[in-house]
Amino acid sequence: MKTVLALVLFAFTALAADSSTPQKIDVLLTRYKELGIFNGSALVAEQTQIVMKKGYGMANFEWNIPNAPDTKFRLGSISKQFTSALILQLVEQGKVDLRAPITQYLPDYPAKTGDKVTVHQLLNHTSGIIGYTELPSFGAKAREPYTPAKFVETFSKLDLLFAPGTKFSYSNSGYFLLGYIAEKVTGKSYETLLRERIFNVAGMADSGYDNTRPLLLKRAAGYDATFDGYVNTGYLDMSQPYAAGSLYSTVEDLYKWDQALYGDKILSAASKEKTFTPGISDYGYGWTIHKKDGVTTIEHGGGINGFNTLITRNPETKRLIVLLNNAGGAPLSAMAEGIRAILNGKEATMPKTPASKALVKTYETSGYAAMLQQAKDMKAGSQYDAGDGELSQVAGRLLSTGKLADGLALAKVVSEGNPKNVGAVMLLAQAYRANGLKFEAIQAYSKAIEMSENPRALALLTDSIRQLSNLEGAKP
Repeated sequence: MKTVLALVLFAFTALAADSSTPQKIDVLLTRYKELGIFNGSALVAEQTQIVMKKGYGMANFEWNIPNAPDTKFRLGSISKQFTSALILQLVEQGKVDLRAPITQYLPDYPAKTGDKVTVHQLLNHTSGIIGYTELPSFGAKAREPYTPAKFVETFSKLDLLFAPGTKFSYSNSGYFLLGYIAEKVTGKSYETLLRERIFNVAGMADSGYDNTRPLLLKRAAGYDATFDGYVNTGYLDMSQPYAAGSLYSTVEDLYKWDQALYGDKILSAASKEKTFTPGISDYGYGWTIHKKDGVTTIEHGGGINGFNTLITRNPETKRLIVLLNNAGGAPLSAMAEGIRAILNGKEATMPKTPASKALVKTYETSGYAAMLQQAKDMKAGSQYDAGDGELSQVAGRLLSTGKLADGLALAKVVSEGNPKNVGAVMLLAQAYRANGLKFEAIQAYSKAIEMSENPRALALLTDSIRQLSNLEGAKP
């Protein structure tokens, strides 16, 4: 009798503790919102059951329209998992061979490189094809619409970064090609294929290809956070991200997607095994897969003008965390870690106040030395985040507002504190360049190339060196 009573009391205590979980998660996310570092929607599920879902901040600041669980956000690279699912469906039907070269499906693609790259290598980012978002020319024509065939011409004639299959280099070009292959072998548009084969099947009525021309109810506007507040993000024609990052969805629809992946309506067990098998750099097909302390985490983030996103799944416990942000640059991975801590019965680490705005204010009123001392004091305390990320933002602000000498001085502080950090070295190179110190800038860019283990940065870094060497017309 005592044993039964103890079990009942234990179950009641556990239930009472569980009932506070949604409130604790809400407190955590509300704090991020109050600090101005999260503006979006969130959904958390455990054992396939929704624990909480809520919007934070504004879907449209100009009209004071709040975010909600059914607000539609651009997904950015979360789109890739839907593209990979389309391709694997076509593999199941015998229309696509993972081992086949891409020229088998895209005969107009240059044979010099296309004959060497397989569909499998496009899916797991080992193709060696340079990502178009890393090309120096990307961004100059962001407002222009393209057909898939025409856009492929912007990168298809470039040399490979490495022999296919030997290294990992995240490539938006690779997933653009996968969408184009799907269109070629089916005779249908990528948008139509998504609707027919995935969204309709999973009941995802609030997801789709984010064309800007049609009216779309409850579409979130995208914003960039600046030192002077939020501003509307830059326009990007959505024919350019295409199968690499063009989709929109809601946290509720991504919950439906998560649930569909536990069944076989979208993908067979064999296809899911391929999808969730980690390759180089723990990347599968449209997902990153890693295991820690016996727990498998399957996830992917996304970033596109004005938005950043994260979906993270733990299949053993059927845990799901979806975070969609429409103000750009939110620390979604740290937020997810805090949510996981709460779900595991632990205390979440609360976010600190970003120091950059206060530091800029001190600089404007009291000068560089006072600002630097304030940063040291803040770093020693517990209220502010005055780490190198915040200092880098301040350095960028100083450089962009013409305070070139002080911007360089602060970039040196960041670089000296992080001599092995590629981002810190690149910041220093940009500061040298802004100050007209070409030789020092070239040295810093060259050092960044040597340090970088990611081939993605090669084109932009080498182009910066070319420009400084008066070779602005050279192509990567």
